[in-house]
Amino acid sequence: MEWFGGSYKEFDFDMFSVSHFVIIALLFLGSVLVFINRDKLKEKNWRKAEIVAGISLFTIEVTYHIWMTINDMWDASHAIPLELCSVSLILSVLLLLTRKKIIYEILLFTALLGASQAIFTPLLNFDFPHFRFFHFFYTHLMMIWVVFYFTWVIGYRPTIWSVVKLFVFLNVLLPIIMLINRAVDGNYMFLSHKPNSASLLNLLGPYPWYILSMEFLLITLSLIVWLIFRKKSFK
Repeated sequence: MEWFGGSYKEFDFDMFSVSHFVIIALLFLGSVLVFINRDKLKEKNWRKAEIVAGISLFTIEVTYHIWMTINDMWDASHAIPLELCSVSLILSVLLLLTRKKIIYEILLFTALLGASQAIFTPLLNFDFPHFRFFHFFYTHLMMIWVVFYFTWVIGYRPTIWSVVKLFVFLNVLLPIIMLINRAVDGNYMFLSHKPNSASLLNLLGPYPWYILSMEFLLITLSLIVWLIFRKKSFK
C-alpha cells in the first residue's frame, strides 16, 4: 500500500518527466478522439456512461479526502474544495448527473482555463504510480474531456451571456472564499496573498489589486474561449 501512503520521497514528481508527457499526450489524444468521432458518438445514448463518469469523479475525490485524513494531511486551511479546479470538479459532477446547460456555461471556462493550466504546470508532489498522481490527472483530464463531450457530442455552445454568467458566478463566489480564507487562515484562489514561488501573479500588481487584474485576465481569456466555441452561423 505504499502507493496510497503519505510520503512522497519515493514518488517525487518531476515536471516534464516521462509520466508527465504521457499525461499531456493523453490529453491531446482523448480530445482529438472525441472531436473526430463526434458524429458517431451522437448516434448512441451515453446517459448511463455520463452518470458512471460523474459517480467516478465524486468517488475518487472523496477517496482523496480520506487519503489526506488517514495520512494526517487534511487541514481546513488548504483541503476544502474551494480552488478553481476543485470548483470545476464539482461542476463536472453536477453537469454529468443533471445535464444542466447553465453548469456547462460556467464549466467551459473554468475547466479549459484552469484544468488545462494545471495539467501543463501541475502543483504535485507524487509521481506515478501513487494514488495522488492518478487522482490529480484523472480529475483534471476528465474536466476538459467532459466539456469537449458536451460541446461536440451533446451540442451545447456558449453565448456571450455565458461570459456574463461566469462573471456573476465568480463575483458571488469570491467574497465567500475571502471570508473562509480569513476564518481558516487559508489562501484559496490566492485571494489572501500571492504564492511564495514565482508566478504570473507577480506581474498583476500588489495586493489587493492583483485580484482585480486576475479577474480581468480571466474574463478576457473567457471571451477568447467564447469566440472559439460559440455556435457559428454560415450563410
